[in-house]
Amino acid sequence: MKQMKNGTIVSQGKYIKDMIKKFGLLEAKSMSTPMGTNDQLGSDASGNMVDQKLYRSMIGSLLYVTTSRLDVMFSVCKCARYQASPRESQLKATKRILGYLKGTHDVGLSYPKGSSFELIGYLDSDYGGCKIDRMSTSGTCQLLGRSLVSWSSKKQNSITLSTAEAKHNSVLVVVHNCFR
Repeated sequence: MKQMKNGTIVSQGKYIKDMIKKFGLLEAKSMSTPMGTNDQLGSDASGNMVDQKLYRSMIGSLLYVTTSRLDVMFSVCKCARYQASPRESQLKATKRILGYLKGTHDVGLSYPKGSSFELIGYLDSDYGGCKIDRMSTSGTCQLLGRSLVSWSSKKQNSITLSTAEAKHNSVLVVVHNCFR
């Protein structure tokens, strides 16, 4: 965290550098995105198994990074689904996220001084976005002024039959979580 004249920046640059070193990726190529647009990461039953302990360690480290790096949240959560039986394709996708973080290690959340206290919320969901079970994923974020204060992403636990139903289920998830 850096305290500056015009606000505060929360960054995990040192942690990310240490993580890259820990997993032996110092010589790895930096990536411009955490996941390719055409990546169809899914259950890969025919692929070779990889070290489950290593894969879980990578995912755990990446999940910690998501507290200040929302740009990798979707990709990390997608890779985290395969911790029970990780394959080479999932490990490759996880290493790509680490390559992206390597090139953007100083990026973080900015909380500027003097911003307004207007609460703004955003909500979205996909329609049957998971190629494996056709479940929808919904996400929300709340900003206080220009500063992010809360966010969530959740795979819905029922199959939606339309985009309207996916949005309706997202709103129900948000309302339920607000009154917990």
